[in-house]
Amino acid sequence: MPQIIPIKELKNTSEISEWCHKSDEPIYITKNGYGDMVIMSMETYESTMRRVSVYKDIELSEKQAQSGQVKEARSALAGMRTKYGL
Repeated sequence: MPQIIPIKELKNTSEISEWCHKSDEPIYITKNGYGDMVIMSMETYESTMRRVSVYKDIELSEKQAQSGQVKEARSALAGMRTKYGL
């Protein structure tokens, strides 16, 4: 379940840092009752960014396949073997 805290609680940075490192999910910060910011540990952030990168690569691959920008596996492997001297 996501943690939601008001912005005035950001004064206790040590406690919030502990919350971030104990949870694999972001902490949502509200201001005047509305969503304002999201904070998370560096590990969670980096993991999320790696996942986003993979999703972008998959999306690009799907678009290339749909537009016909594909090669037969055997010819692609033969090209790589030639290029890298394998």
